[in-house]
Amino acid sequence: MRTVTVNGRSYDWPTAPLVVICCDGSEPDYMEIAMAKGLMPNLRRIIEKGENRRGLSVIPSFTNPNNLSIVTGRPPAVHGICGNYLIDPATGQETMMNDPKWLRAPTIFEAFQKQGAKIAMVTAKDKLRLLLGKGLAFDGTAVAFSSEKADKVSMAENGIADACGMVGMGVPDVYSAELSEFVFAAGVKLLERMKPDLMYLSTTDYVQHKYAPGSEGANRFYAMMDKYLGQLDRAGAILVIVADHGMKDKHLSNGEPDVLYLQDVLDQAFGKGKTKVILPITDPYVVHHGALGSFATVYAYGPDVKEVMALIARQDGIDAVLDRNEACARYELPEDRMGDVVVVSGGPRRSKVIGTSRDKHDLSGLDEPLRSHGGLTEQEVPVIANRKFVNAPAKLRNFDAFALGCNHIVEN
Repeated sequence: MRTVTVNGRSYDWPTAPLVVICCDGSEPDYMEIAMAKGLMPNLRRIIEKGENRRGLSVIPSFTNPNNLSIVTGRPPAVHGICGNYLIDPATGQETMMNDPKWLRAPTIFEAFQKQGAKIAMVTAKDKLRLLLGKGLAFDGTAVAFSSEKADKVSMAENGIADACGMVGMGVPDVYSAELSEFVFAAGVKLLERMKPDLMYLSTTDYVQHKYAPGSEGANRFYAMMDKYLGQLDRAGAILVIVADHGMKDKHLSNGEPDVLYLQDVLDQAFGKGKTKVILPITDPYVVHHGALGSFATVYAYGPDVKEVMALIARQDGIDAVLDRNEACARYELPEDRMGDVVVVSGGPRRSKVIGTSRDKHDLSGLDEPLRSHGGLTEQEVPVIANRKFVNAPAKLRNFDAFALGCNHIVEN
């Protein structure tokens, strides 16, 4: 049996093309309700012959940390991606964490390709494609591109010359369900034409931010997804379906966002410039969440850290206030990329999100009551496969996906 070892984990060579799907923001209820309504017959058939389990995402339950955990098989303490946004320890400047330079560990794709595997990877957004594709050689054995920039692909940068032509779709709007549909459609075509050993399909959570489980908009999305799941399954692939995080309502009964503007609270107590709240959910695509999530890190420039923590702990809707060392140990985070304090929100209603200052958040793009993620309440995710598991861990993490597909599958 051929094995590949990367980041301290060993992976058997898959017995069929292994397709891991990260359905962004897919709270377990989405698929459960859609199946109950008869909208996902292919998924029901997949589960009947395979598995329908639950697992935990990494914290913060955001897109980038979890996608990178899935494709490295390890938590952020190992791969270094702990959000979309941080204060650069080297410069002290606030910056995005989209550049592949921030990734500290090789991906499973890179390690398998070096052993002769063919790799296919399609993401909804290009920010993620750059990180996930780090280390790949586009020498005819790898394809990696995003829906967002499918019309700008090249053999040198992506391993494919005409992604839109292959899929038969134009480039969708970045705020649309079609951005994810392009990912699924591309996966079906690549499986047929390329027959990769490993494939990774990662969608966007536009729909999940906008629509609750069981709503018409959500059900329409999952019925679409089911069509492609059926095609991938019938093509003989090993399928493992996970999510990077869940999604919860983050609003009050009147529809207004349930926000703690933490920077305003700290400025009032300690003065402006004495603390800095960083929201790692921040990225170029904030229309559907206004950069409001349930995880924040705080830097203290003078005030006693314990006093800062005590003040934050007194605010409504706070689930955890930890100093850097305790937070990084508990949530497996890189210490040099966290502030002095880590804050996780939710509260009894599971609805509290954290903002910086009230005047720094543009919520004009929210055309539905806020739904978001980042905290412990969005950590439970589905772990679904079209084969039975054998000797799988009792407690699953979403970053076990490739190990499950390689090491713990019983062939049908």
